[in-house]
Amino acid sequence: MSLPDHNQPSATEATDLAAARAGDEEAFQRLADRYIRELHVHCYRILGSYQDAEDALQETLLRAWKHLPGFENRSSLRSWLYRIATNVCLSVAARQRAELPPAPPALADAIAASAEPITHLSPYPDRLLDELEASWGNPVIQYDLRESVQIAFLAVVQLLPPRQRAVLILRDVLGWSASEVAELLDSTTASVNSALQRARATIDQQRLAGRLCIGRAVPSNEVERSLVQRFVDAWDAVDVGRLVSVLKSDAVLTMPPRPLRYEGRGAIARFFATIPAGGALNRFHLVPTRLNRQPALALYRSDPAGRVYRAFNLLVLTVDGDAIAEMAVFHDLALFPLLGLPEELY
Repeated sequence: MSLPDHNQPSATEATDLAAARAGDEEAFQRLADRYIRELHVHCYRILGSYQDAEDALQETLLRAWKHLPGFENRSSLRSWLYRIATNVCLSVAARQRAELPPAPPALADAIAASAEPITHLSPYPDRLLDELEASWGNPVIQYDLRESVQIAFLAVVQLLPPRQRAVLILRDVLGWSASEVAELLDSTTASVNSALQRARATIDQQRLAGRLCIGRAVPSNEVERSLVQRFVDAWDAVDVGRLVSVLKSDAVLTMPPRPLRYEGRGAIARFFATIPAGGALNRFHLVPTRLNRQPALALYRSDPAGRVYRAFNLLVLTVDGDAIAEMAVFHDLALFPLLGLPEELY
């Protein structure tokens, strides 16, 4: 995904840049507003976590404001901001803890643990991605954006060392040249090419292992809506057999960041029949939404008296043709307001 990136700023940007260098915070905010969403998505791709990306973006803006007087127009402002953001993300990634919470005993016998745990992964609201697409208005870039924020792709990216993640995203997602990436990372072209080769090899290994499927049949909006509705109807009817009938036979259910993985309809059926509220699926209310350019469901769980449903989990669905191929469960209550969803339903 390559975007225009000219060294010479527009007249408006040049005016705001001069004012910001002189200490005008409002002018700096106008400059930053042009790039905030794409920088946030860039940080999200590297870190895999919406909240970590939010923190990295704020640190990026603080550093940019502090060092703006030293910006000399040797590169575009956009490239300069990406340089700061990428290096902030590398620092954050180095601090991210690899320890995971242990699997609950009730789940341990029912599932196969992933060989490489995903330590940091959370979904991204479509309504925020809409802002980015609207600012670009390019169908090719919009398609590339959808592919590069898919949960399965991000999960595999999180298996890479941080520097390889950054190189892969800058080269294969954003379309930067090896020399541009080398300059951004204060490295050499040979080092960047080597990191990219190792990253691509890991991606290929994960694809061969079935963890990353490229070229899935993208359903029409009508087919997607029908699948989601059938899933919701079966859930409401507490009909586990009908629920898993909308899944592919080799469907997968994961629960990032826990290294838990159900493979196949049988394992997933046993999970739904026993784990959520002891199989009492009617204790949950499902609300369709969208995350990472994929259909998703917000799960609300009822209180013991059944008078109120409270935000509980998010379920992101990956559709392949006319069936659901993957499901990922996330416990991230902070995203409900960003999805325009209430924390409680009555």
